Amino acid sequence: MVSASRHTPAAAAASAPDAGGVLVLGIESSCDETGVALVRTRASGVPELLAHALHTQVAMHADYGGVVPELASRDHIRRVIPLANSVLAQAGQSLSAIDMVAFTRGPGLAGALLVGAGVACALAAALGKPVLGVHHLEGHLLSPFLSADPPEFPFIALLVSGGHTQLMRVDGVGRYALLGETIDDAAGEAFDKSAKLLGLGYPGGPALARLAEFGDDSAYKLPRPLLHSGNLDFSFAGLKTAVLTQARKFEGSPCEQQRADLAASTQAAIVEVLVKKSLTALRATGLKRMVVAGGVGANQRLRAALNAACAQLGVRVHYPELSLCTDNGAMIAMAAAMRVQAGVEAPQRQYAFDVKPRWPLDQLASAAQGT
Repeated sequence: MVSASRHTPAAAAASAPDAGGVLVLGIESSCDETGVALVRTRASGVPELLAHALHTQVAMHADYGGVVPELASRDHIRRVIPLANSVLAQAGQSLSAIDMVAFTRGPGLAGALLVGAGVACALAAALGKPVLGVHHLEGHLLSPFLSADPPEFPFIALLVSGGHTQLMRVDGVGRYALLGETIDDAAGEAFDKSAKLLGLGYPGGPALARLAEFGDDSAYKLPRPLLHSGNLDFSFAGLKTAVLTQARKFEGSPCEQQRADLAASTQAAIVEVLVKKSLTALRATGLKRMVVAGGVGANQRLRAALNAACAQLGVRVHYPELSLCTDNGAMIAMAAAMRVQAGVEAPQRQYAFDVKPRWPLDQLASAAQGT
């Protein structure tokens, strides 16, 4: 499945007011989505997304109940070049027009990252253009700038992507201060693992959220780990254990209503923790703007609860477009363009590459602040 850009080629060309901007091709291949996008920097304002295309491997991995790294890597190899061609065609641009190639350097699956890095560096070398490795989580963090209602710095960011749940203060591109993070299971893992315990398919998080729509979120009393800890750290491993314990109490196979009630109660517990910790961060910093990014940021219950709570504090909440909450090339191209535009990092014509399967975002922030 390839999803087209929100711009047609003609519209993309017509909507580009700064024809002299830097044209950035971004490649994302950190896990189970292959994404390619084209972004152009502008003299003022945020860079502009010209086109993007995405292939998801969900159907391929569903038979295994989770991502198989070797299969993911092989599929990235098959998809990345056709997607790049599609993006260039959508934007009405030639390969020679590209000024810079960006790729996800980490974190992620090592083999999958190597595919994107290898293609990006080979392409940049062939064109004689600079290349830039991007932090995957920074891509998510800056993805709301791709929306129709982009945020302004500074803001509090709730980053809920896969195995990462973090609260950060963001004062600018590359200026990130970690306020709190998960000490075991992240919110996304709690969704997925709880879904598996309920016998739901892969990917578990969206399946659990759909089932929760038919349940009573107060049916089961589940823990809210670290809710009153006095800090901004998260822990969801205990919640998963509580879901397992409750599921085992069902006599025989649970009926559909029991499953829906447990799904709703699980979702409510996760959302309450995320919302209350976010409000604590906002009050502690005094900031009046918040960004929510990452796959869990697409959860409608989370969005509704955050919107309601933040409205009472006079805080504006910004999200990526729903189609850009999961991994995608647009966020990688955007992050690279914003780093270059802000003067935080300069791309290099050095084509030897490495990847960083484990790469804390605060390490990137420290390096950026030191430049």
